[in-house]
Amino acid sequence: VMPPASRVTRPPVPGRWVEGFPPQRCSPLEGDIDMGVLICKICACFYLSNCSCHQDLDMRFGFDLCSEEMAFLGKRKRYVASALKNVFHLQQDLQDHEVPVVAIITTGGGLKSMTGLYGSLMGLKKLNLLDCVTYISGLSGTTWTMANLYRDAYWSQKDLDSHIGEAQKQATKCKMGCFSMDRMKYYNKQLCQRKEEGYRTSFIDLWGLMIEYLLNDGKDPHKLSEQQEALCDGQNPLPIYVSVSVRDSYSTNDFKEWVEFTPYEVGLLKYGAFIRTEHFGSEFFMGRLLKKLPESRICYLQGDVLRCLEEVGEKSLNEDPVLPTRPHELRTRMYTPPGPLSSALRGALTDRFSVAQHHNFLKGYQLHNNYLENKHFCRWKDTVLDSRPNQLMQNSDHLGMIDAGFFINTSSPPLLRPQREVDVIIYLNKAYKYYSEQKIPFPKISLTDEDKKNLKECYLFQDSDLPGCPIVIFLPLVNDTFQEYKAPGVKRCCSEMEEGQLDLTSRFSPYCMFSVRYTDENYRRLLNLSEYNILNNSQMIMQALQIAMQRRMRNMC
Repeated sequence: VMPPASRVTRPPVPGRWVEGFPPQRCSPLEGDIDMGVLICKICACFYLSNCSCHQDLDMRFGFDLCSEEMAFLGKRKRYVASALKNVFHLQQDLQDHEVPVVAIITTGGGLKSMTGLYGSLMGLKKLNLLDCVTYISGLSGTTWTMANLYRDAYWSQKDLDSHIGEAQKQATKCKMGCFSMDRMKYYNKQLCQRKEEGYRTSFIDLWGLMIEYLLNDGKDPHKLSEQQEALCDGQNPLPIYVSVSVRDSYSTNDFKEWVEFTPYEVGLLKYGAFIRTEHFGSEFFMGRLLKKLPESRICYLQGDVLRCLEEVGEKSLNEDPVLPTRPHELRTRMYTPPGPLSSALRGALTDRFSVAQHHNFLKGYQLHNNYLENKHFCRWKDTVLDSRPNQLMQNSDHLGMIDAGFFINTSSPPLLRPQREVDVIIYLNKAYKYYSEQKIPFPKISLTDEDKKNLKECYLFQDSDLPGCPIVIFLPLVNDTFQEYKAPGVKRCCSEMEEGQLDLTSRFSPYCMFSVRYTDENYRRLLNLSEYNILNNSQMIMQALQIAMQRRMRNMC
């Protein structure tokens, strides 16, 4: 039985290059799903090019920002404009088009990155610059900070001492209770409940429950979509959590796709495909929500986007570009079907025990074979053409989610989308050559040999000749003048010199990535160092903001 014509449609989003097979869909709610797929294939011959019935999809296709984020940006501009007026003592209010978009991009590293972000935010708060920030992106340990802060709907409008004190309590407590018999029973009960809800459980879900214990005194019922309350008035920066999707039997170098999580949506940047945050993990087919699963508690998402293995991604930055310069030309390849031995060997080399499995919301769709020709498609090196000889890869039934640190330790890709129009990036910790290789508008990071050996506390990079290029304030986590100064311009006395000694890099450092417990002293020192590096370089941060405002005004003239 053929479905009604209204049920066989092509979501006609202009410029969309994620297509169905064929570029149509039918409602799998009417009859068996497999029969629905078959009907869709048959209906390819009767392609309805003028149909415009995409509004009933449960997904959003396109590279523009969602309506909720657009509304947030309008509200946030009022906070940013007011903060800039006060900081720079402006005579007149800034117009909307004159307000720069400032983003904080963080890197991962467990408790070290969690504590460092608290200190940086505390420094920005003391400079009255926190209200100038529109976005904060995170991965790994910095998402611990973000998730904890956004439980409080007005955290950035208050003193941060209570949040920092609670984080210190959790960072310094004994973690042995994580393996107690009562805790093991709790893990088992929670994982069984999650499986009954319809989720595929794995080691990463257990890791998420362990993170819940590491960061909380009890069960954390918080969910990502609930953070919308912290954005309703534009009172806080918008948080973006970053992860990477991978595939079985493929190394991270061969295949990876950026995934962004916000309180509004979860989306695959490569495809311009987004679903509501509360629907992530639910079952979809051809853009329709088939089975709604309860939204995961945030501890499970933290398990997805937090690393539990050593960083291995930096070597991938030296790969040759894989995208052809001419979309219609592919490199010639020889494809040999793997035998049992080679399959077993490759499986052993590429298997990841730390991959979280979620239902793929793109199930039922595949890439159009001309998707690279679409003008909206971003030709980053990471937007790899999913090709085998003479065919495109099929979408898998499940998304394999890992921490982005398996590829590269940065949370930047969502904020480099041109739709977000970021003017200033406050980049905490390391910088990479990733951006130039991806052909992303980004200022050239040029460090002298001396700087490479001994990084300074702050650098400012800009390229006014490159359209869409943000101004970058690079703040690596280093212990430089903090060794002699306890506050900007305030020297340490002899008895205070010990406070300025922090070992951040050696193999015996108390701040190594695998450390799960700090002493109160180590926590306080790292927090003070991160705050100091912001305060001590306030003039450079202010300079970047002023340049961004001038650019905005000049571009509108």
